[in-house]
Amino acid sequence: MTSPVAVNSIGMSRTRAWIATAVLSASLLVVVMDMTILNIALPSLAKDLSPSADQQLWIVDVYSLVLAGLLVPASSLADRFGRRLILLVGFGLFGLASALILVAGSPGAVIAIRALLGVGGALIMPTTLSMVRTLFDDPTERARALALWSSVAGVGVAIGPLIGGFLLEHFSWHSAFLVNVPLMLIAIVLGVFLLPESRSATPGGWDWISVITAFAGMALMMWAVKHFGAESSLRPPMGWVALLAGAALLVVFVRRCLTLERPMLDLDLFSSRIFSAGIIAALGSMFSMAAAMLLFAQWLQAVEGSSPVQAGAQFLPLAAAGAVASMAAPWLAERIGPRIVISAGILVAAVGMIGVWVIPTWVTSGDLDYVYAVGPLALVGVGMGSLAIGSSLIMSGSPEDRAGNAAAMEETSYEVGNVLGVSLLGSVAAVLYRGELDGSGVLGDLDTTVSDHVRESIGSAVGVAEGGGNAALADAAGTAFTDAMSVTSLVGGVLMLGVAAAVYALIPRGTRLDARIDSGAPVDGPAPAADPGTRA
Repeated sequence: MTSPVAVNSIGMSRTRAWIATAVLSASLLVVVMDMTILNIALPSLAKDLSPSADQQLWIVDVYSLVLAGLLVPASSLADRFGRRLILLVGFGLFGLASALILVAGSPGAVIAIRALLGVGGALIMPTTLSMVRTLFDDPTERARALALWSSVAGVGVAIGPLIGGFLLEHFSWHSAFLVNVPLMLIAIVLGVFLLPESRSATPGGWDWISVITAFAGMALMMWAVKHFGAESSLRPPMGWVALLAGAALLVVFVRRCLTLERPMLDLDLFSSRIFSAGIIAALGSMFSMAAAMLLFAQWLQAVEGSSPVQAGAQFLPLAAAGAVASMAAPWLAERIGPRIVISAGILVAAVGMIGVWVIPTWVTSGDLDYVYAVGPLALVGVGMGSLAIGSSLIMSGSPEDRAGNAAAMEETSYEVGNVLGVSLLGSVAAVLYRGELDGSGVLGDLDTTVSDHVRESIGSAVGVAEGGGNAALADAAGTAFTDAMSVTSLVGGVLMLGVAAAVYALIPRGTRLDARIDSGAPVDGPAPAADPGTRA
């Protein structure tokens, strides 16, 4: 069967296909870079706007929450009306939302802008991935292009903190958002002249009930998780009401996808073990690592006393290791198999995260210095880089007319993992921090209002300590936060050990990067190379 969207069918040369891949990858770079810049900018933003602990979590989480809820409908729109059109709209919306930060003067306004950025990101991320999937007929070349797309995330991790640190060193935290505006304008110009238009020959049906139930169900479940974390208890009845209502809505969404003749989301893709393994790798890894990286960024600035630029530079071991691993992963996978590369990479990251707990517990007698954290950081970066193979497995063999579905599910797994990780493991860290700080005895001499403010976050505690010259409070808060971060990293590392084992067990022996994933008819073993013009 001739592919509806292929290099030959649109007359695109191999060289131009790679140029288009570079443009699509660069647009992902901007989105990923913006996410890492926020980690560096958050302490400065918190000092300026004084958000509560809940508001601070929402500033971090609302982007991923909105993005994850809209990925499926966004990819459906792209498949139906044109991927380049939807991508350009996403670029424009992302740039507009970034410019609106100039009029944001409260935590609520920043949360609203981050939500709008999530809408723009939802139009950008799966669309770039599905477009890369449709540019190449040859499955091996397609796998390499997808690996390049994935490796850009590692580069974004590298330059995001550095650019963010430089901007915050010389300008206000607003600059962390404004940097997106010129980049999005460049992306629009390049997209208009260099990217081909493509559509799915058989797009899924547009179903408003599916859109509403998917988004509302996810939002309610995330709110419930945050509510339980803020209350440090599973007792609040409203949390359970939201959790059960969200779960019920998601069940309705899944049932519609399974029963409709042309569902918005093709869940038959999960019948492939290869596809399921890639989704588990993305979801489980992000769940474990997202909170740890956010806590580490706060620890560098609030406890270690690093400036924003220094904190950005101190993330380089993780970023460099991730970039190198993502570029090396396809080469290794072609020689020893993607099954070993991705599961071993996740295992290495788990060892790095557990190391953050082992060092202060068994090596340095309770202290954690940045010098000792460099090794674990690099190991986590290796694991992040290995996830490039997961993207290749998910997308390279998916049917071309289901590229949007596959891209949406992959990106959803990353974003849901990020939201759940920050919410659940972030709440665990907050409970541990408050518990140890309460037991330190330093809060007894403080006013109740001030004490509650100190317990909200490490940033608040440092601000109070610096303002009142209270060195004992600063030391106690730093120790409590370090211990909370170490234990949270241990929990995340143990979870990643389970993820590595699950991925290794699911991916069949002998699987290659060009293995097919046929919707409704899984082919989990190695696939023969496709002839030009045929669907892989």
